[in-house]
Amino acid sequence: MDTRIDEIAEGIYRVSTYLPDVAPPAGFTFNQFLIDADEPLLYHCGQRALFGAVSAAAARVVPVKRLRWIAFGHVEADECGSMNAWLAAAPDAEVAHGVLGCELSLNDMADRPPRGLEDGEVLDLGGMRVRHLDTPHVPHNWESRVLFEEITGTLFCGDLFTQVGDGPPVVTGDIVAPALAAEDGFMATGLTPAVGPTLRRLAGLAPVTLALMHGPSYRGDGAAALRDLADHYDQRLRAALTEGATQ
Repeated sequence: MDTRIDEIAEGIYRVSTYLPDVAPPAGFTFNQFLIDADEPLLYHCGQRALFGAVSAAAARVVPVKRLRWIAFGHVEADECGSMNAWLAAAPDAEVAHGVLGCELSLNDMADRPPRGLEDGEVLDLGGMRVRHLDTPHVPHNWESRVLFEEITGTLFCGDLFTQVGDGPPVVTGDIVAPALAAEDGFMATGLTPAVGPTLRRLAGLAPVTLALMHGPSYRGDGAAALRDLADHYDQRLRAALTEGATQ
């Protein structure tokens, strides 16, 4: 197991662990993101088993005890399994999540009370600003959400654009085709009428960096990639409805 850290945008670091035995034969990456601001923020905690490797890598940029905020897309082990280990190591840190996620799970699961964020609410980190956006059931889980860092134009996508395999920290080529290939294998996205409009709402942010939880980060026209992904999911939804109507 190898955990590496790379700067993907100014002051934003990708902490990536490649596990070759997950999703064989290509393997799978599990990524966390560290925002180095006056109030540092960690996006994704990782599984409990990865805490030692991930925290050691993050500490090369920011001492863990300086973390102020801990965030993640939704409540799953690879996103928040080690949440309480981070809270123990960073005594001033708070978990920040959508109000719904706090009410459903985190008020009970977190060792310290979390900060509930309303849709569109902004946290000023000092030098960086992150906007919370609710994305229920996109790609999955009722409490799903993303963060958008407004200064650098970085969208923390969570499980959107998931792909298998390892690769460079940042790519500029196609990320939609690999994401659709992974979707064919995992069937992880809730195929509902909300998917396309939600992705197009995120495209309206005009992100220039897409920080993927599973796969390389993308630098380029993030809005175009999100609209392309939305179009493909709209097509899949129409095909599924057509097939259902003919049965």
